[in-house]
Amino acid sequence: MRPSTRIPGILAGLALVLGGAVVAAPSAHADVKACEQYVAQHAPKATDGAGEACYQGYIGNLTSCNASLVAVGVSKDAAQSACEASR
Repeated sequence: MRPSTRIPGILAGLALVLGGAVVAAPSAHADVKACEQYVAQHAPKATDGAGEACYQGYIGNLTSCNASLVAVGVSKDAAQSACEASR
């Protein structure tokens, strides 16, 4: 195979591999901000400390997220929903 014929084949293969990685990547639809906004809507007096609690939920520590939000005055149901929104 000549080098000039090999280059387009390599580029095509690379494009297929990178395209597959983009398709396989999970979509980011929730984050710390979504959790904080949920807390602000459902427990406006309990926004102090919500950012750190929501970050705990974002990294997967839902137990800490829930407990921290309840500790600052968010109801258990709202805390659970807010922590789920951070994931």
